[in-house]
Amino acid sequence: MAEEKKLEQRLVHEVGKSGGLALKFVSPSYAGMPDRLVLISYGKIGFVEVKAKGKKPRPIQKRRHDQLAKLGFKVYVLDDKNQIGGIIDDIRTT
Repeated sequence: MAEEKKLEQRLVHEVGKSGGLALKFVSPSYAGMPDRLVLISYGKIGFVEVKAKGKKPRPIQKRRHDQLAKLGFKVYVLDDKNQIGGIIDDIRTT
């Protein structure tokens, strides 16, 4: 199984363990959106782009991340399983 897919499954599992949802986010007419929409109790939302270790978002992805951030949403790039807990905690506390 591809490294990126395993990492994405781990994110889904860990968010679920925390009582939240990590929904696959697909926007066919709007390229570059993050892979997962993470929903945590009490209306907490974050977008997560999952990448293989050391990989960076493509330019279109970076533009979409910037657009979402300007709207006040948290956007994360996940490329290491050790980041998952911190991402969940950050979404929960903001």
